[in-house]
Amino acid sequence: MKTRNSSLVRVLRDRDAGLCLAGILVSGFGTSALWLASGIWVKDLTGSDGLAALCLFALWAPSLAGPLLGTLADRARRKRLLIRTNLALAALLPALFVVDAAGRVWIVFAVLLVYGALGVVQDAAEAALVATALDPSLLGDFNGLRMTANEGMKLVAPLAGAGLYAAYGGPSVALLDAVTFVLATLLYACLRVREGAPPPPATGWRTRTAEGAAFLWRHDRLRPLVLAGGTTMFLSGLASATLYAVVEGLGHSPAYSGALYVLQGVGSVAVGLASGPLLRRLGERAFAAYGIALTGAATALRAVPADLAVLGSAVAIGTGLPCVLIAGLTAVQRETPEELLGRTAATANTLMFAPTAVGLAVGAVLVELVGHRVLLLGCALALPLTAVPLFQRRASASRTEARSASDTNPAR
Repeated sequence: MKTRNSSLVRVLRDRDAGLCLAGILVSGFGTSALWLASGIWVKDLTGSDGLAALCLFALWAPSLAGPLLGTLADRARRKRLLIRTNLALAALLPALFVVDAAGRVWIVFAVLLVYGALGVVQDAAEAALVATALDPSLLGDFNGLRMTANEGMKLVAPLAGAGLYAAYGGPSVALLDAVTFVLATLLYACLRVREGAPPPPATGWRTRTAEGAAFLWRHDRLRPLVLAGGTTMFLSGLASATLYAVVEGLGHSPAYSGALYVLQGVGSVAVGLASGPLLRRLGERAFAAYGIALTGAATALRAVPADLAVLGSAVAIGTGLPCVLIAGLTAVQRETPEELLGRTAATANTLMFAPTAVGLAVGAVLVELVGHRVLLLGCALALPLTAVPLFQRRASASRTEARSASDTNPAR
């Protein structure tokens, strides 16, 4: 407990780390408020559930271009890039003030697409900046606190955004989000990170874009973590497609799913606080593997037709699922050369997060064909298999270290 507390205190006492976390917290509040309010806004103007659902897709879609957008984070000083992208977002959001009829809904989608693209660049620049500014031993703690901040905002900000929208309309939520980006700009401007100018590019943009993926694929420690992360998120997407069927099977209205989201967020907040000490104790691969195994057990528990089991599964999924994501990002930050870190981090994020959408789409079909319990149990069986290579690689590394120690200190 003392080690855990001291590591968290060291992160929070680090001026630049504290400013970065504050910037993430402030801008994350605005983003979480906007993504829910935008869907409600489009639904009110058009009456279309499909168009309302497209809001979240428009916000997420630019992450598919992560390898390309991440190159921007390697072509500029990261602090300056964060300041400029936050200012650009603050200037972009007032475009939503004119959306007052169904014929102008296209403006919402256009703004969300640009918003999502700038967010990908921000995430890459932030990951690279933190890896440069922070002691490597504290990266796990920082990434855990980052997860806690993001998930904490998801618990309160959407409700705040929906309430603000109900009281004053969509433009008020856009204004709130713009203000949060201005505040984040001020926080990032206070950073004392010293960065040199990036070297001039020696290759074309296509080659530079591919370099992040090539580095991940060649790296024996990063490749299995990123592949496990992508597979886990695909399976989590499949399982998430059963949510409303699970709620209906319990005899509740769809609104009951809100409680499950809240409990999942509580689990994510908890594991975020504990991730730093656990990463130091277990290492990235074991931490990710145990988290995947817990997610598999929780997914099986969700198939049990009982309220207590389903509510408990939500907390356990929220606790287990982020582990592989935190482990993957931390490993990327530690193992990647600084000049390549922006595009590598963006590529890793794409490979780990993009499969979620594919899983949701496939799951939406399968849940109608095979039923939600069969789908949940299938995912529950597949998830531990995803973790097996991580355990095997850890065991192989331990044997290698043991042989090296034996060779270095032979018995006399």
